Amino acid sequence: MSIEAYRDSWGVPHLRAGNALELAFAQGRNVALDRAWQIEVERHRSQGTTAAFLGAEAVGWDRFARQALLDDTARRCFDRLDRLDPDTAAWIRSYVDGVNAGLAEGARRAPQFEATGLTPGRWQPWTPLGVWLSTHILFAGFPTKLWREEVVRRLGAEAIELFATDGPGTSGSNGWLVAGDRTATGNALIAGDPHRFIEDPGVYQQIRLACPEFDVVGLAVPGIPGIAHFGHTGQVAWAITNAMADYQDLYREQLRRREDRQQGGDVEALGPDGWRPASAHVETIEVAGADPVEVEVIETERGPVVIGGPGESMAVSLRYPPRVREDLGFGVLPALLRARSVDDVDRAFDQWAEPVNVVQAADTRGGLLHRVAGAVPRRHRDNMLRVVPAWEPGHEWRGWHEMPHEDVDGVAVMANQRGIAGPVGVEFAPPHRQRRIQQLLDESTAWSGKDMAAIHTDSHLASAQPLIDLLAGLGDLDGLSPEAARLRERLLRWDRRMEAGSTDATAYAAVRSAVVRRLAAHPALSGLSEPPPHPAIFQPWLALVPRVAYALEALLSTRQIPGVDRADHLRADLVRAALEEVAADVAADGREPVPWGEVHRLAPWQALPDATEPQWPGLSGDHDCVLSTSSVPGVTDHSARGPAARYVWDLARREDSLWVVPFGASGVPGDAHHRDQLPLWLQGELVPVITDWNLLTEESHDL
Repeated sequence: MSIEAYRDSWGVPHLRAGNALELAFAQGRNVALDRAWQIEVERHRSQGTTAAFLGAEAVGWDRFARQALLDDTARRCFDRLDRLDPDTAAWIRSYVDGVNAGLAEGARRAPQFEATGLTPGRWQPWTPLGVWLSTHILFAGFPTKLWREEVVRRLGAEAIELFATDGPGTSGSNGWLVAGDRTATGNALIAGDPHRFIEDPGVYQQIRLACPEFDVVGLAVPGIPGIAHFGHTGQVAWAITNAMADYQDLYREQLRRREDRQQGGDVEALGPDGWRPASAHVETIEVAGADPVEVEVIETERGPVVIGGPGESMAVSLRYPPRVREDLGFGVLPALLRARSVDDVDRAFDQWAEPVNVVQAADTRGGLLHRVAGAVPRRHRDNMLRVVPAWEPGHEWRGWHEMPHEDVDGVAVMANQRGIAGPVGVEFAPPHRQRRIQQLLDESTAWSGKDMAAIHTDSHLASAQPLIDLLAGLGDLDGLSPEAARLRERLLRWDRRMEAGSTDATAYAAVRSAVVRRLAAHPALSGLSEPPPHPAIFQPWLALVPRVAYALEALLSTRQIPGVDRADHLRADLVRAALEEVAADVAADGREPVPWGEVHRLAPWQALPDATEPQWPGLSGDHDCVLSTSSVPGVTDHSARGPAARYVWDLARREDSLWVVPFGASGVPGDAHHRDQLPLWLQGELVPVITDWNLLTEESHDL
């Protein structure tokens, strides 16, 4: 094979090969060397086999993965791809061959394998599709429909809108496209940052893929060939944000066993046309340090059953597009690598399936693109809001939505707000991030790539306004303690910036958390504090305090709260009590609040937590800031979700593009490039994208 592997000064792999298939092999082998532990965890997650080496805490995910038939769906999608698009299937096979060629060596470098006793396994051609599916199956937040069922049951249907915002389990992004007439070079810029749960190693891998057909830099997803989300070919660049679309449905099922057979026997499900057969079988989950767990896997005509079963009080099936269509849109991936214009990118994304994204693209000839891409079914509005009865007609899927496009006039900003994707979604992020980015971009018509860091790191918190207004409007100030009065005045003078060094930001966050807890404990809402006995994997969407925290702006602004006669009086009383509580805590502590970064610390997810890890660093930002490092008010000030990468694509000169990831290019603990980008990420700095092969260091690997 004619494969060359190089590294830049940050350890970013630059791979060059004689053709696209050899290059796919090189990419697979590279990720196996650099990220063996990470991608093997993801393979096991897609198969529902992580408990075998991670223990009992992983059983919940494994149960869901098996019940949702993730691996089987991936296999079906690949089989269909193999029939209809054999060239893409061959490209994926070559990537998988590379993974298998590098896994043994990669596992020797990763100490987690020895720590858990895990032996690297063998990837199948459909494994990358399974990894993609397991990574994104919860992306659209279908468990929110379970939450709405509880809201309706406890508070009534009119209360759904109270909590209609992006919740604690969703992923978001900032993305903005600046046309050439607003830049210093006359060519477009694309910039942004995907907001995901921060994982260690990171969910994005900086990489360059070059062969005679194309030469692309971008952010790859480890375990997936090509560059799906953020890439620059030299002639065209693209980026995505979460469209917040609703494309997965939950059906309340009635299930029974034929002839009273036991578990694993024949199962029937009640549909619009009566009782129909459902497939059913039993699988065994192996658990490290514990007994195996049996799980019954049932699929009705709607989809796999992910909650309950025959004889249980509630059974719910999940219908999701890749299972229905046997298509994950992987044919898009090689097409993006070969793209030369926004028209090429647009045509490629016509075939996109999962997840549903907003796409922004620009090319060197001045072409601009702003569109939604993905598969969203047409169906009854109730399907988008609630768990619908499987036995009632009218809840069938009736074809697929055409994806919206919009023209770009100078600047296009997408930050998960209701906008271009409005027709295909239900709950969106508040418009604060989008408005703030737009406001900042309107301040200049000569933007450069280096200027984008100031936007990435903006920490202004517009969603603080309703609480600040309530503090300003408190009557009977003579009734406040001196400490509370001083705290109130302090917060009224605060500049609304969640900077790591700000003690005012900490004081605000403390009052906000106290308001959240008190509001959640009020009798009008407290009934929601006892979530239904659904599987633990869905509980983040069902917990009351995080729901109140993320909906606080609406709860502090709405005219009516169900079960409350005078909502304005209630809010004033809650804010007064919270102010007194925090003021008393500060007085008892005997010192000023600590800076925000002392309590707002990074809290990344690790499949195998490192007990020797020193305290994670403090952060600026918060959930509704452009610098979206999300805390969960009332629960924790720590941030588990934030910018999983930052990028700037320059269409004038690709070598002037910039990027950074939270940790580093390597997933191997102790490697020089395992954490070397973390200080830059914390400060909002960016790393240059190196494109000159003469500035790279060649590696030697036996192939």
